[in-house]
Amino acid sequence: MSMKIRFADLSYLDEITNIELSCFPKEQAAKREQFRSRLIAYPEHFLLLCDDSGKAAAFINGFVTDLPDLTDKMYKSAQLHDESGAWQMIFGLCTHPEHRHKGFAHTLMNEFLHLARAQGRKGAVLTCKSELISFYEQFGFENEGVSKGSVIGGVKWYQMRKLF
Repeated sequence: MSMKIRFADLSYLDEITNIELSCFPKEQAAKREQFRSRLIAYPEHFLLLCDDSGKAAAFINGFVTDLPDLTDKMYKSAQLHDESGAWQMIFGLCTHPEHRHKGFAHTLMNEFLHLARAQGRKGAVLTCKSELISFYEQFGFENEGVSKGSVIGGVKWYQMRKLF
């Protein structure tokens, strides 16, 4: 089975929402309406990895902003997207459980970073739980410590930054 990277659109809204819920507890997961807003506001910053039938196996998304640090407000408000912004935020990198450990997250992250670099961004920023710090370090992200702006789900999130 071959996989293809494509930009997401509203036709994938339910699949994206279900993949998100398979990756995060409900109190940490983005809601269906949040994904709808994101897909409308910045579809060119929302990538899917799909199988031959077009079914989504994984996704990555996030908007662009001049603000250097990722905050919870950004997750909730797609209207904060600024296409001319310096920083590519990464709100989620999620793989459906049936497709994990096949390199799909690596493929999407590498493509997302490639696009951001090609668009002239200063770098990329994300937050993650402590157990994923080393995963993101392999892409060149540096741990900046506990996030001051993100506390979704009452979890300790670490801000990671990659400079281009």
